[in-house]
Formats: sequence, C-alpha cells, structure tokens
Amino acid sequence: MSLSVPGSVAGVAPKGVPVAALVADGYASNVFAEKQEQLLKVCAYVEEKGFIPKELVFNEVSWFYGNLGIDDMYFQLESVETIAQHIMALYGAKILAYTRNENALDINLERETDDGAVYINTSQAGVSALNGPQHEKRIDDRYLDRSTKDLAYRMESYRSSGTVSAALSTQLRCYFVRKCNFINPNSSLAEEADIRVVSDRTFLEKATENTLDIYSKLMKEALARTGPVIEMFELPGTREKRLVVAYKQRTTTSFNSAMSDLYHFYSLYSTRKYIEQFSNGITIMCLYLDQTPGSKGPPIEHTIFQVMKEASLIHCLPITPLQKFFQEGKLSVQECIYGYVGWIFAQHFLNRLGHEYATLTTILNQSNSVHVETLSKIKKRLRSDTFTREYILDIVKMYPELIKLCYTNFAMEHYISSVKDKAIPSLSYQRLQTASVLDHAELLEKIRRTVQNNHELMIFESYVTFNKHVLKTNFYQPTKVSLSFRLDPSFLPEIEYPNRVYGMFLVIGSEFRGFHLRFQDIARGGIRIVRSRNKEAYSINLRSLMDENYNLAATQQRKNKDIPEGGSKGTILLDATQQDKARQAFEKYVDGILDLLIVGNSPGIKERIVDLYKRPEILFFGPDEGTAEFMDWASSHARNRGATFWKAFTTGKSQSLGGIPHDVFGMTTRSVHQYVLGILRKLGIKVCSPGSLLYAVGADIDDFYSKEETIHKLQTGGPDGDLGSNEIKISKDKTIGIVDGSGVLYDPQGIDRDELRRLAENRQMIINFDMSKIGPEGFRVLVDETGVRLPNGTIVDSGVKFRNDFHLNPLATAELFVPCGGRPEAVDIGNVGQLLKEDGTPRFKYIVEGANLFFTQEARLRLEKAGVIIFKDASANKGGVTSSSLEVLAALAFTDAEFSQHMQVKPNAPTPQFYTDYIKSVHSIIEKNAELEFEAIWRESARTGKPKAVVSDELSFAIIKLDGELQGTTLWENEGLRKVVLREAFPNILLEKVGLEGLMQRVPETYVRAIFGSYLASRFVYKYGTEPGQFAFFEYMAPYFQKVAAV
Repeated sequence: MSLSVPGSVAGVAPKGVPVAALVADGYASNVFAEKQEQLLKVCAYVEEKGFIPKELVFNEVSWFYGNLGIDDMYFQLESVETIAQHIMALYGAKILAYTRNENALDINLERETDDGAVYINTSQAGVSALNGPQHEKRIDDRYLDRSTKDLAYRMESYRSSGTVSAALSTQLRCYFVRKCNFINPNSSLAEEADIRVVSDRTFLEKATENTLDIYSKLMKEALARTGPVIEMFELPGTREKRLVVAYKQRTTTSFNSAMSDLYHFYSLYSTRKYIEQFSNGITIMCLYLDQTPGSKGPPIEHTIFQVMKEASLIHCLPITPLQKFFQEGKLSVQECIYGYVGWIFAQHFLNRLGHEYATLTTILNQSNSVHVETLSKIKKRLRSDTFTREYILDIVKMYPELIKLCYTNFAMEHYISSVKDKAIPSLSYQRLQTASVLDHAELLEKIRRTVQNNHELMIFESYVTFNKHVLKTNFYQPTKVSLSFRLDPSFLPEIEYPNRVYGMFLVIGSEFRGFHLRFQDIARGGIRIVRSRNKEAYSINLRSLMDENYNLAATQQRKNKDIPEGGSKGTILLDATQQDKARQAFEKYVDGILDLLIVGNSPGIKERIVDLYKRPEILFFGPDEGTAEFMDWASSHARNRGATFWKAFTTGKSQSLGGIPHDVFGMTTRSVHQYVLGILRKLGIKVCSPGSLLYAVGADIDDFYSKEETIHKLQTGGPDGDLGSNEIKISKDKTIGIVDGSGVLYDPQGIDRDELRRLAENRQMIINFDMSKIGPEGFRVLVDETGVRLPNGTIVDSGVKFRNDFHLNPLATAELFVPCGGRPEAVDIGNVGQLLKEDGTPRFKYIVEGANLFFTQEARLRLEKAGVIIFKDASANKGGVTSSSLEVLAALAFTDAEFSQHMQVKPNAPTPQFYTDYIKSVHSIIEKNAELEFEAIWRESARTGKPKAVVSDELSFAIIKLDGELQGTTLWENEGLRKVVLREAFPNILLEKVGLEGLMQRVPETYVRAIFGSYLASRFVYKYGTEPGQFAFFEYMAPYFQKVAAV
C-alpha cells in the first residue's frame, strides 16, 4: 500500500498544520481544520472507484474519520487518494475477516523513505506482537538508532481510541516518522542547553510551555550525565502517567522497541508516544502510559516505578538473545539480562581444556618446539570447538527456570535494598521476597537434577561460578550506561592462566564487552579497542579476548618492573555490527568501572552498592590502540563524578590537562629505538642518537648515522600510529616496507624517507603516499584492492590477506624488523618457519618487538635458535609506561593549584618551564632504564647461553619478586635508608620543586613504598643478574647504609 511521506519539504510546515489546541499534559493536540472538507473528497473518490457499495461509502468513511479515533496528524499529512486507498483496504480486510468468521483484523500499511515513514497496523493494547510487523524495531533500526545532530528523525505514535467497526474489537496503532529540521543545526557550546535553539521546528510548534520546561530541565541533566535521565509526571484527573527519558544519541540501540516490551511486561500500554531529537545530540522520549484494560497485574501506581527503575537497565542492553522470554512474560528484564551476562561469562571462562590436557602438558617436553606446537594447536581447538557461543546459548535457552534460580541467588547478594524499597517495596524487591532462594550448594544440586548431560551441567555451573566470584556490581544502580562486575579472579584455572591475577573487571554494554585485569593492587596499563573487519574476524577476536587481555597485562607486568605500578590492561571488543561506536563503547566502559570505584551517595542516581571487596580501589588507565584521543574525556569525567584521583586516573592526556602525550613526545619509541641502537652498537655499527654524549657536544651527527643508513628495515604499524610515526621520525635506516591499516607499501631500494616523514608528521596512512616517489620495483597494495599485479608478476588476490600476512612474505626480507603495530600472535609456532629461508637462515637478523605480543614466546625461541637477535616487547617498549608512571607521580605530588601552574599547558599561553624540563627528565629516565636492561639482557644471555627472550622474562620475574620482598622487609621501616633511596628514586626536578618531605607526605604511602621497592630491586638485578652471589645484596646495599651513617 502506497503512503505519502510527511515533511517532504525541509523547513516548510506541511499544508494544513493543525491549530494549536493547548493541553495541560504537554503537546498541542493535532486539530486538522480542513478535516470535514477532506472527508467529502474521500467519499467521492471511494464512490468513483466502486469497490465499496455506494450506499455504504459514507458510513465507512465517516467511521474511519470519526469513530476509529485516528489522530488528526494522519489526515493532515496524507492525500485524499492515500486515505481512500486505506479505507478500501480496511473494508477488504473486514470482508475477509467476516468470511473466515474472525472477530479481529490484521492490518499492516506502511511507507518508508529516507525522509520519513508512516506505519499503521492493528495492535492489541499491552501486548508485544512477536509475529507482528515489528514496526517499532524497524523504526529503531532505520531511523532512531542512526539519528545524530547532522541527520535525525523524530517520531509521533498514537493508538486509535475507537475500533475498526462496531462488530470488531481491533484497534490501530499509527507511527509518523519525520526528518528533523533544527532551528540551529550547529549550536555553540553556550547555546547547547537552550531548548529553543536546538529543537526541531515542528516540535517547537506543538510543544506546550509545560513540555518545554520539562524537556529543558531533563536535557541539561542529560548533557551533564553519561546515562539516561528518567522522570515521571502525573496527569491530573486520570491514572495515566507521563514518563520522560532523556539520553545522548547513539548511546543505545532499539531503545524504543525495548521500552515497549518493558511496559507491556508490567501490563501497561501507551496511548501516545513522542521521540524528539535535538541538535545538541540529545534524544528525549515521552510515553503516556495507562493500565491495560482488564489487567490482573499490580496497579500502575506501583508498576510505573518499576518501569522507571528498569529503564536504565534496558538502556544498557535493550536487546539480548533471551528477549523472547521477556516478551512472553517467562522471565523479567532483570532475569533476562542476568542470563545474557552469564552467557557471556560462560563463553570466556568455561574450563574447556580439562584434566586430560593438564596431563598431556606434563608428558610432553616443553623445550621441544614440535611438542609445543602440538600443545598450542590442541589448546586452540579445544577452546574454539568444544563450547561455541551458539551451542552455549542453545542450552541456556532450554532452561529458563534455571536462569531464574541463578538470578535469585545472585540478586540476594547484590540487590540494593534502599530505604524507599522498605517503605514502598518495589516489584523487583517483592519478587525476591517470594522467590525460591537457594544457596550455592543447593543451586548446584538443583542444576544437577535438572540438566541432562555433562555439557549442560558445565554451562550452568559457570553461572554459579560467576555468582560466587562477583565482589561488587552496578547491576542495581538506578542509573548506568553499562553493566560492570568486579570479580575475584581466583576461579581462573592455573593451567590456562599460570600467573595469579590480582583484580578483574568485566564490563558489558550494548556495543561491546570488555575486561580489565591487573596483577598488583597498584597497577597501570593501557585500554585497547579491539576492532573486527568482518564477522569471521569478530569470532576470532571474541574467542581470544580474555587470553589477549591476560597476555597483554602479563606483558605489562614484566615491562613495569622499573616503576612502582604493576601491570594491567583493559580490552574493549566492539560488537560485529558496532564498529563505528568506539568512543561510545569507551565512555560506557570507563563509566561502568567508575561506578565500582566511587562510593555512590546520590539516592535515585548513584546509590551505595553492596561491596564484598571491602577495600578502596584505584585504577590507572593509559592510552593504547584506538583510545589515545579519549584520555582527556576519561580524566574530566572522573573529575565530574567526584573522583579524588582524577588527575592520575588517566595518562597520555593532552597537555592542557597536565598530560604527557606519548605520541607527541615519542615516549614509547624512545625505549624501542634504544634497543635498535644498542644492537647496532654491540655489532660495531656506529650510531648517535639525540641525547647521547656525542650529540650533546655538537659532533657531526651524520657521520655517526652513515652506517645505520645502510641497514634495511621492515616496519609494521604505519605513519598514522604513535609508535610507527615516531619510529619513522627518529630513525635513518632504509625502510623497505611499511604495513598499516590501509595496506602495504614496499620498495626494496628503500622508501623515500622525506615522503615517509611527511606522512608521519601528519599522522597519515600509506594510502596517502605520493606514488611518484616509489622506485621501479616498489608497489603499494591497499586492503580493498583485488587482483593487483606486482612488479615481479605476482597476482595479489586479496589486499586484506596480503596486508595481514606480508611480514611472512619472502619479499619482506631485511636486516632489521621493528613491529610497531599488528595483532597479537601475528607470528606463532605454526607460521614462524616462514621467517626462515630455504637453507634455514633467517630473513631478519635483528628484531626489536615494539608491538605488544606480536610474537609468541615459542616463535621467539625458534628465531633465536636460528640466529636472530631478538628483544621482546616487555623489554623494548616500556618507554610509554615509564612516561605514564612519571605523569601520575607529578599528579600525586602537586596540589590542584600547583598542578595547574606547573603541568597544564594553557591554550595561547607559554608552556610552563617546569613542564618542559620535566619532559626532558622523563626522556632521560626512559633512555637510562632501557640502557640498563639492554646491557643486563645482553650480558646474562652471553654468560648463561640462554635465549634473550628467556633472560628478559627471568630479569622481570626476579625484579618483581625482589620488589615484593623488599616492601615487606624492615628495610622500609629504616627511615634514614628510606630517605636515601627515595632521593635517588624520585626525579630530581620533583625533589627541587616539592622536596622529599613534601613528596612523602603528599604521595600515598603505598605508592611511595612501591617506588622504594621497585627502584632497589631493578637496580640490583640489572647489576648482579638473575643469579647473584651469596653476598651480592649486602655489597649492593653497603653504599646506601654508608650514606645513612653519614647523615
């Protein structure tokens, strides 16, 4: 059926805009002044067509116009021809129903375009029609979820007040979607809270002053808040309630349809609903709700508060694979979402390896590369094949009654029993009081009696495991944007995760899932966005997410050996269909974790949660892949939420917030390149780097770079990235290949360095390389290209595959390989052989692993055995974490006023001298730490004959172990010794500005103790190695005690 589209002329009100009939409940009623005149024209048109008997035409048309109760907006927007067609379609449907002896009609009329849509369908009040046209879901998908301030759609929806005829009880639901025409599409920061500036023109024409006041208040709150703002208003003289929800655009999906499911669950229905968009990025939903006629459920006076309470939960996760149970009334929204969370937990933490695998690891020789490769393949297959997410979900869906029992077990521990609940108990609180409550042992026994096989048992056992190890959660916070859980990680099997994790967070949002792991109480590490190019890549990333996070955090733990913080890492996996929502996912991830770090004290917004951990926690976040530009927001958001630790919460912030951006100052590259220069220096190749003695005294630097310029290098991670761009700017080698997100750039004679520097300065991918500067044997293959012929005649079928595997391609042969980007385990025991030539000699002589986990440990050992000099990530790329640690130290050392004066670079103002000097100090410390570890690894490897990758780990473990022991000894209690050590450990520039006593008073004692331990431990191990003599530590400490005695 063809329908016209409302609002076809942008900026012009439709002909016959209704007269404003102001009402007290919020919107001007739609009154079409030309309705009677139009009715006569429709009668004439219908009579002319002859489909309806002439004597019945007036009655049918009059019923449609009057008795059916369709809102006047429909008549004002549709043409005579369209309305007549709808009346004839309705008459035909009634005839069909009569012949089938049915007392209800099934009507579905629709029209969709990019400018808007009209939908009309039969609708039963208070019921989610699972087999119906799903118009609300389509409106969400096509219009509302896509709305931004640049292109947005508003919606009005009305339920007909009458039935289609006197004999039939069928009512109609109408939806009108229209493209917004904002008063000011580009409002300034000063104007963004002015509702008369940021509104759609049609909304302003229809909204009453009451509505403008309500929406303005909620809009301002939504602008200042991450999550939704929810308010309810009574309508005088009626039981009907007006529910208004304001939230930021693109922070949820399918919210409109999910809210319908929610209030239907509580036997409510909407008489009208409005969804308005604003050019400041805010969406406001307004629902007029009433009790479903004949309902036997609780009265609306109670259920409306439950809808308000659960709207925030719906906003977090509007749609889950268990939605059908909610729509059918078998599970509540809380039970469904809990079941979904448990399903995610099971995907990542079912112990799929089993005892047989453990036995096999003890039988096989871990030093045998063939055995290691076999174990690796078995491990991957067991994890991917035994319990797929589809298989787990199918089993979960078989037992909704078990989900209900598991949820009750969870809720009895973590439900926030507010004062309001006890005065006027909420429905969810009442449900818990009457539910069957089982403890963990009883629940497991019930599961065993219910399920049919061992696989089903293992899946539901994982739900119990989840319940037992949740220490705190925001599940019951009144407002939230994601679900976060602080977990006790003791359930992790040692065979899969041999190093004990100290703390674990699981965060789930509508666009993502994510983890945060740390190995010590005070720990630091970056937050990484994990993207997936297609569904296959998403499945791979999903299976490996927890392992990747664990390995990254473990690597961070090893590289953090020089600093007071232990290692941590966060990962955020974007859902397959949400690859453009990185910022939204990051903000929800951070806000969800802050819910668990900051004690709630705002009733109805952020309340005090159940805390089984019972100790304060602080996490330190840093930039990683895809998150560098979000650090400012995270710091500011923590401050806005009242976090006392906001200055130190994130590192790598912009300079205006007192941050030390890694990319701007090349912090990570400082460390990586020190290892490159160290290798060349050990091999007799003369080098000179900025900051070295020769450079400082003014020697001709080009004389010392002459040998480095002869070195050919392959680099993954391009000029658009932090590490890649700075590696290009700091080095002078002949780079033969660059691999980045856009493709592969290659020239065996060396890529034009001036053009590479141009890209690096502008942070652009190699897709922007000027190909006129490539040599005759060079080429560029972009990821979207297919069938590309290389200069040697090879045909590249897939640009994506060529890019992903180029580091394994024989063309990628050079003396030096510096991975500055790429996916973890890009080289493993299964493909490392491709880095060897046919005669067994390696294609690279030297490898400095800038990118985290680019090589597996087995691959590194295989390469070292073949003669490659390789320095692993945990040693080579620790410059960034050192910089971050010193950034935090400055934040902790200064008061807010001092921090603003000395560390914050104000726009259009000179850079504080302290800040400039502090950057130089950070550079010096990074280079010194890299030099100390490089020399220790080189020396220990030569002394013991062990591979450098093994020595690197042994040094890290030795430092971490000694650090922990030193912090627990009486050495810390010796105040004189403590001060002597800290005078060396603290940067001189901070000592000069704040003083030792000031630093010890301002910086938390746990942090100062960690500085004391890490400094002594790292310097001792770097000097004496992993196997020191019996009296080495006494010898090492003697000078310190002499200084104490001299004071």
